[in-house]
Amino acid sequence: MITLNDYLYSGDTVLKILQKYTRDLRKEAKLTHNEIDLMHVNFLIQITELLEHNDFLTAQSQKIREFYKYMAHEYPFLAFTFKGRIKSLIRAEEKFNGYIVEYIYDYYTKHGTYPPVSELKNKLSCFRDFIAYRIVLCMPKCHLKPGEDQETASIRYLYEIANVLPGFLEERGFTVESAYGVKKSTSPLLNEDVKTYYRDYICGTSGEGYQSLHITVYDNSSRSFMEVQLRTQKMDDTAEIGPANHLGYEKKQQDERARRDAIPEGECVYFDEAYERGMRLLQLELADLDVNMFSAVDNSLINDGCGLFRGRLILPYEHLSRFQNDVID
Repeated sequence: MITLNDYLYSGDTVLKILQKYTRDLRKEAKLTHNEIDLMHVNFLIQITELLEHNDFLTAQSQKIREFYKYMAHEYPFLAFTFKGRIKSLIRAEEKFNGYIVEYIYDYYTKHGTYPPVSELKNKLSCFRDFIAYRIVLCMPKCHLKPGEDQETASIRYLYEIANVLPGFLEERGFTVESAYGVKKSTSPLLNEDVKTYYRDYICGTSGEGYQSLHITVYDNSSRSFMEVQLRTQKMDDTAEIGPANHLGYEKKQQDERARRDAIPEGECVYFDEAYERGMRLLQLELADLDVNMFSAVDNSLINDGCGLFRGRLILPYEHLSRFQNDVID
């Protein structure tokens, strides 16, 4: 079985790794008539094309910048950042294999048998976040009203901005996608006419405390999907440096092992291979990797200059409240 790990110690660039992994995986999939591995190959090709032909990202990010300018004009008192990234190769590979493991496990638990290949292939065609933008905002304490809580005020503005975003993007050539009822918002701060578009992880907090609003849109000019995430600073801290980040790694390992115990080994090659690929990635010691433009002291201290682990940045915009340092009488 071929895995991404086999290509991470050669000193190659990320693009070279993708090309070799794709070539060898295609060759093996044809020999074994493995339809899921052929889908895996197409998945890797999509990532390669994003990294090789990214001129459209310049035009796309300029449209996103229009919303940044809108916020700076309408909310000069807020501090906020806009960031964009192409999903990292390791995270994308983890997610693809994780989808296989999760879907087969859930199907087996419910039906006592394995899903048809056609259903599994349909499940694997739903990736929408290769490109993602994140808006993080905060209400500076110096602008709070007496007795007002900072996070409560930030959340109020977060939902207010979320109400405007879908229509703003539609006017600039994007098509907003339905969330199909996944994590549908129950917040009274989100307008009814946009609730169908958002997956609201603020109302239904995860066990690790992860909170965010997610919306998926289709860029008609580049014919690509992208995801926009909206968070307060506190939510972003929890996701990036708080318990949602730290515990997620250990919890994922526990969940994956529990699924392995439930599925008899050798009965479903698609589960076995996806599980093995996923677990090998979870066990990577990043400091041992030899990938051009990437280095790490350990799994916490990482300098990723190629989008291998943390993703490749498309844009950084930062707006600090222009009144943040005003003297308040």
